[in-house]
Amino acid sequence: MVRQRIRELGIEVGVMPTGPLNAITDVAGILVGHKTLIYDDPRVARTGVTVIVPREDRIREDFCYAGYHSFNGNGEMTGLLWLEESGMLGSPIAITNTHQVGVVRDALVEWAITRHNGKGFFLPVVAETYDGWLNDIGAFHVTKEDVFDALEDAKPGPVAEGN
Repeated sequence: MVRQRIRELGIEVGVMPTGPLNAITDVAGILVGHKTLIYDDPRVARTGVTVIVPREDRIREDFCYAGYHSFNGNGEMTGLLWLEESGMLGSPIAITNTHQVGVVRDALVEWAITRHNGKGFFLPVVAETYDGWLNDIGAFHVTKEDVFDALEDAKPGPVAEGN
């Protein structure tokens, strides 16, 4: 059985039509990349990292407006104070598991500093979701190399779901 998306089941969300792909990449300049980790040994992994790269990687030279909304106040996200104060986004956005926020944030900083010859400051936005019911969250599966792979994988067009 093929998994269907909500609109394919006849459920309409909102009042505006979707883009041709019904994906975030319908917005011009948005790239999405994933690194998914699935293995059982030495410890169970069903986790990964997703990156959303605004402005086709020109984000450091051309910040974009951004904001956030806290639905229930649970969860962690780096870079929110800068978004609240400035309303500007100057980094890719990453999503990973709860225990990997720090390593993903550090990897994004290293990636930016390396690409921009150590110039400027960099406050990346990294959000978390708890996936401990899927994998051994205490095994710290996601590495900086996984983040670099997700950034390298970032592209426009159809987006695979999940990581």
